[in-house]
Amino acid sequence: MTDLADGRLPAAGRDGKDAALVQAMFDRVAPRYDLANAALSFGQDAHWRRVTARAARPDGVEVLDVASGPGNVAVELIEQGATRVTALDLSEAMLAEGARRGHAGIDFVLGDAEHLPFPDASFDAVTISFGLRNVTDPQRALAEFARVTRPGGRVVVCEFAAPIRASVRHIYRRYLVGLLPEIARVVSSSPAAYRYLADSILDWPDRREIAGWIERAGYGEVMVKDLAGGIVAVHRGFRR
Repeated sequence: MTDLADGRLPAAGRDGKDAALVQAMFDRVAPRYDLANAALSFGQDAHWRRVTARAARPDGVEVLDVASGPGNVAVELIEQGATRVTALDLSEAMLAEGARRGHAGIDFVLGDAEHLPFPDASFDAVTISFGLRNVTDPQRALAEFARVTRPGGRVVVCEFAAPIRASVRHIYRRYLVGLLPEIARVVSSSPAAYRYLADSILDWPDRREIAGWIERAGYGEVMVKDLAGGIVAVHRGFRR
């Protein structure tokens, strides 16, 4: 486990993001991760996980869930019929929490999204939920996803996005910079990490740019489903 006792945060933007700082940040939030997610999303996070898993068409196939945390999406994939799920994450504390829960059918693997420790064409589907923003080079990670996806397989990228309506965007921005840090102060084991969360969401590209990245990585038929008025965007593509 990385020892960064000073609590430094990674860069919120896409430039200069340090993987060791990302790892240390998620190690710190692991103890109350699920509680914080439920509180900050007003209970919507469980629905977002179900939609992400369903988009992967997991029934009867092998799935890689990247940036899996304690494996919440991995569990949903198993419940929707996946034969095996590999839950990969950079944070040892997150993986330890997932392994402690002991869900059958899930293998927890320590690894980096940009250098996946698997052979080519290993999985029928690859999913990542709210993790692509935290990768040093998201486009390189997507290329790795494509490498390990079997032809015809799926990729599903669930990420925060800008709400579709301008009036909602204004309210959402006020929530991110004002209310979210205050809620995190109460429910999170590392409130400072949620300042990074807000800043990284505001800096993240729009859904069209992300769809373009997915296509360039090697997937076709990329489509986007907006949830919660566009606060969350679920992208899906098929491996060419």
